[in-house]
Amino acid sequence: MRLALCNEVIRELPFAEQCAFAAALGYEGLELAPFTLGDEPHRLPAETIAETRRAAERAGIAITGLHWLLVAPTGLSITSPDAEVRGRTRDVLLALVRLSAELGGGYVVHGSPQQRALAPGDEGEGRKRGIEVLAAAADAAEENGIVYCLEALSPKQDNFVTSIADAAEIVSQIGSPAFRTMIDCAAAASGESDDIPTLLARHLPDGMIRHVHFNDPNRRGPGEGTLRFAPIVRALHEARYEGWVGVEPFVYEPDGSACAARAIGYVRGLEEQ
Repeated sequence: MRLALCNEVIRELPFAEQCAFAAALGYEGLELAPFTLGDEPHRLPAETIAETRRAAERAGIAITGLHWLLVAPTGLSITSPDAEVRGRTRDVLLALVRLSAELGGGYVVHGSPQQRALAPGDEGEGRKRGIEVLAAAADAAEENGIVYCLEALSPKQDNFVTSIADAAEIVSQIGSPAFRTMIDCAAAASGESDDIPTLLARHLPDGMIRHVHFNDPNRRGPGEGTLRFAPIVRALHEARYEGWVGVEPFVYEPDGSACAARAIGYVRGLEEQ
């Protein structure tokens, strides 16, 4: 498997050091959270984008794509009844799609539950508004040659897209070859009725799932909780999955660097079994 480290795990390091550290651990890629690049990552100057790409190239590591899209700037929502807020959010998403492509990435992952929440009493209309914004983002992804992955989150996190089936319905409705979904292991283990190997076996062959995040429902890295990753790794190999697997813990103990090192050692150990 091609493993990428989600860079917010080691965001306290300067970016060039993030690249060098992840490469030294054996990661082949970094998956970037745009907020780690600045308060307005959708407006990065061309030279900053070029230097970011050069830093990765010098370290011999790929920038694989973007995730956690809408943390910065603040005040964004794809479901808001306020047309100005939705328009600003759409503009940010289209710029981040371009940014991923300019950095050499092949995808973006749209989670950001707070920025897609459906207000009580407005769920139906909010969902329509959200899908309209996502359709525009799908068009941008197609134009830029990348894949836009709508992330299903657990019902504890989100009330918009809470299952792979729900995401697949929106994928079908939008109908773009550049718009798909993905598996976040923590969310899927918490909210899906089927286990993760079953979901992978069902949706990798039909192309619905185009990306994977490794994390445990306890919000730590793979191997730091009760979720069994050996069957997940086996399912990915059996399906001949050739995409990236992003390592995305949210709890870093004793620190992010140690979590990143432990995660790759654990996953590579499973592959050798």
